[in-house]
Amino acid sequence: MKHQIKRLTTMNRIQSTGLELFYQKGYYNTSIDDILKKLSLSKGAFYYHFQSKEEFFISITQTLLFRTVYNQLITPIEGKEDPLNAIIECMDKDLQTAEQNFLDYGFVLSNFITEFNGKNPEIMAFLQDILTVWEVNLVTILQKGKTDGYISRHTDSEALASYIIYSYIGIRTLMVEGNSKQLRYKYIQQLRQYFKTMDSRTTA
Repeated sequence: MKHQIKRLTTMNRIQSTGLELFYQKGYYNTSIDDILKKLSLSKGAFYYHFQSKEEFFISITQTLLFRTVYNQLITPIEGKEDPLNAIIECMDKDLQTAEQNFLDYGFVLSNFITEFNGKNPEIMAFLQDILTVWEVNLVTILQKGKTDGYISRHTDSEALASYIIYSYIGIRTLMVEGNSKQLRYKYIQQLRQYFKTMDSRTTA
């Protein structure tokens, strides 16, 4: 039991450091040696847990990356009565966190999708799965909002979910190089105005 706990702890430590470096430098610009140097681990220790760099990244995608996106963008709006307002609050809080991060390199999931697109179909499939889970959860939450009378019944939940995802990815990308505070403020204000057109309480 102790051996299993130690093994899982080591794996998590390697994965966390790997995700951090892949996020900062990109997958192709980060070597296993870079990760091991930061951790002060031997290659033997790494290959005891993972067969290759690709398998290592896939394991990060299935665990840490999935959990990060879910906790960041899905959990905060689950079970909320007013989904449109909950999404606004979630987005604003998340963007404020990015705004205050001096080591912000953009939205981690979209960064990897951009990097692997056209280069590694297997890894792309895992990244797209995370995007799909995000989209499906948004659609489910929006549909419930329509049923509960918070969102106009004429709203296309799938189209709105896609807009939310891709506008978020766009603003996160722009915030890396631009005036993040101003960009966040303008984005949230416009998103708020857009959502008003679908709020059943203001359009009835």
